Amino acid sequence: MSELRTDRLVLRGWRASDLDPWAAMNADPVVREYFPEVLTREQSEASVAGFQADLDRRGWGWWAVEIAATGEFIGFTGLDPVEEGMPFSGVEAGWRLARPAWGHGYATEAARAAVAYAFEGLGLAEVLAVTAAGNLRSRAVMSRLGMTRDPADDFDDPEIPEGPLRRSVLYRLRAPGTKVRRPGAR
Repeated sequence: MSELRTDRLVLRGWRASDLDPWAAMNADPVVREYFPEVLTREQSEASVAGFQADLDRRGWGWWAVEIAATGEFIGFTGLDPVEEGMPFSGVEAGWRLARPAWGHGYATEAARAAVAYAFEGLGLAEVLAVTAAGNLRSRAVMSRLGMTRDPADDFDDPEIPEGPLRRSVLYRLRAPGTKVRRPGAR
């Protein structure tokens, strides 16, 4: 899968021209408010290389997002297997956009395309999303996607240092028509 399209957006592989706006976005403390730190240019470059390697290998992952009408890079969205050591497993949907792209519905639109691909293209029964408990903007996107949260699934992210960002919430969305039984459920 090389790219996904919506009415307004293209989710695609990464280009060299994406690096400057991606690095600027990751150096913005407002964009990175719910992460432990901003990223250096080198860290941003390394993330792009990893994202593209995953796309090349699997055909899906973290796609660059651009506005279809202008070709402007605005951030990323996509899917990624949950990292080892987390108190749950599965495939996570995520997104991050540059501040000028906030408030236009782009995050929800792009995430909806990624989730549809997870269900229709990959045949997944469930997609997860995780964020810091205080990240109300991302939680609103999760709700708009139809994801639900069980407070019993909330957790302290082992990758985040002690502090206000450590408490995380887990949202779930099941594929249409899928019934997932919880462990211990009858």
